[in-house]
Amino acid sequence: MAFLKSSLSRPSAGKSLWQENQIFIAHDSKKIFAQLAKLDLAISAAARENLEAGKPTQFFIDDGQVTLLVVSKPESKSQSYAHARDFIGSKISYFTEGNPKKTTTHLLGLSELSVSGLIVGLDLAAYRFEDKNSVGLSHVSFLLDGKKLSQKQIDESLSLSNSINFARHLVNLPPNELHPVNFAAMIQKGFKTSKTIKVEVWDEKRLAKEKCGLHLGVGAASAHPPRLVKISYRSGKKAKKKIALIGKGITFDTGGLDIKPPAGMRYMKKDMGGAATISGVFNWLESSGLAVDIDGYLALAENSIDKNATRPSDIHIARNGLKIEIDNTDAEGRLVLADAIDVACDKKPDLIIDAATLTGAGKVALGQDIASLFSNDDKIAKAIQDAGDRSGDPCWRMPLHQAYAKELSSSFADCTNSSSTGFGGSITAALFLQKFVRDIPWAHLDIYSWTTSNQPALVQKGGSGQAVANLVEFLKGI
Repeated sequence: MAFLKSSLSRPSAGKSLWQENQIFIAHDSKKIFAQLAKLDLAISAAARENLEAGKPTQFFIDDGQVTLLVVSKPESKSQSYAHARDFIGSKISYFTEGNPKKTTTHLLGLSELSVSGLIVGLDLAAYRFEDKNSVGLSHVSFLLDGKKLSQKQIDESLSLSNSINFARHLVNLPPNELHPVNFAAMIQKGFKTSKTIKVEVWDEKRLAKEKCGLHLGVGAASAHPPRLVKISYRSGKKAKKKIALIGKGITFDTGGLDIKPPAGMRYMKKDMGGAATISGVFNWLESSGLAVDIDGYLALAENSIDKNATRPSDIHIARNGLKIEIDNTDAEGRLVLADAIDVACDKKPDLIIDAATLTGAGKVALGQDIASLFSNDDKIAKAIQDAGDRSGDPCWRMPLHQAYAKELSSSFADCTNSSSTGFGGSITAALFLQKFVRDIPWAHLDIYSWTTSNQPALVQKGGSGQAVANLVEFLKGI
């Protein structure tokens, strides 16, 4: 899903530079003044004073509009990427107003990280769900200190931003379009001609054969049967590691018989945000060349209500043989993840990471921008949290406090699917998942995947693509 097709170009010979839009971006207004002087352009004292104060400055010459932007320096080098990304996201209107045919963007004295952040920020800010071609930034070209910007850097930046936008788009799709069967078909179709990615889909019959009783129980009441989508990435290179990535994909969550109130159900199409994140990561992996074998599992189901709906007190048998008493039918995501984790363990990966819109408790603790990170491995947890900091897609490690496991005890089965007290909800959910992880390093990201209101920078209300950038950055460091 390519939303920004940037080209590299210089003004054509014999054509006035000022017959097209020009945008100059630097940390220091002096660099902009120096570049304008090289182009024999004098600006007014008022415009100079405005820019020196750090304010966006615009004026017209011939048939072109000139925009001067000063981006402040981040507090540390490690923040350069996210700082530039967020800055340019809030300035998207300068690239789109008047529907220009061409805009040359002059980047002056900016680091490689800042340049990447600017390109990613433009692409993220340009995305609009209602227009699948976004706002049309194919007219943007880049010059870095007067020279053509590396096509490799542009392509790498766009590979990430397009993958985040793909995850956002999946979350934004209405649930009558993106139910489990259609979601699986979309992933199959999207990677059909890929040389590095293969897709296999387990339907309800295969899930039954594999004894995925928890997954089947969640989807039993829906007109759209559940699916497990298995995605494999192989670069053709000798693999350094084997990694499993698992995404929760509840395409709509009514809460089941423990039904949600209207306000709580309104945007439950986003409950497949974990599966969207993992899909986005594989979109990036396809052309990454990463020398790691990666298997993905999208656990897809719709939590609905009818005569076949799972009841509180029902007992379902997981693929690993554990008997699970249903305490709350609205704690369904962990059930589909549990069976998927067991499937992933069969291949004995070096690491398992799951992403899921699992609990409201995670959002209450850390807000909508910071994912809750749980792990049974200190080294892995630090690497994922550091990757989140570098990528501007943060997470924060939370405790797997084993004493809380007693909150999942059952008088009739091996355990319940949720704590009846409600205390430490994101922790007890993670502890439930841990019951299905064999002796393998594991990390769990409890994400929100949604932006509740339009933000000036980057993301409009809707899917946020949370954790895509974090996981991409982590995988690049493997």
